[in-house]
Amino acid sequence: MKIRSLILGLALTALALPAQAACYADYKAKREKPLRLHYGVIELSDQSCTSRDAAAREISRKLEKDGWQLLNVMSTFAQDGLAERKSSAGKFYLKY
Repeated sequence: MKIRSLILGLALTALALPAQAACYADYKAKREKPLRLHYGVIELSDQSCTSRDAAAREISRKLEKDGWQLLNVMSTFAQDGLAERKSSAGKFYLKY
């Protein structure tokens, strides 16, 4: 009986947790000497989905590790917007 109560309690707890929707952004970035540009799609933390400024801070931090400079956050979107952007992003699709 205790195991049944435990399982029921765990199931109810899982149902009560808020759903975590994935958040993504598409962006443009550059690298100097020689000048190179790229368009990419990146997954963001929940905190960075609250505004474009927050998204830009997280994207910049990730890109800077490889010498890229963020030019523009195009948009933020949910998982249902990934498929339409995949071919345009090429090798920068979810790279960072």
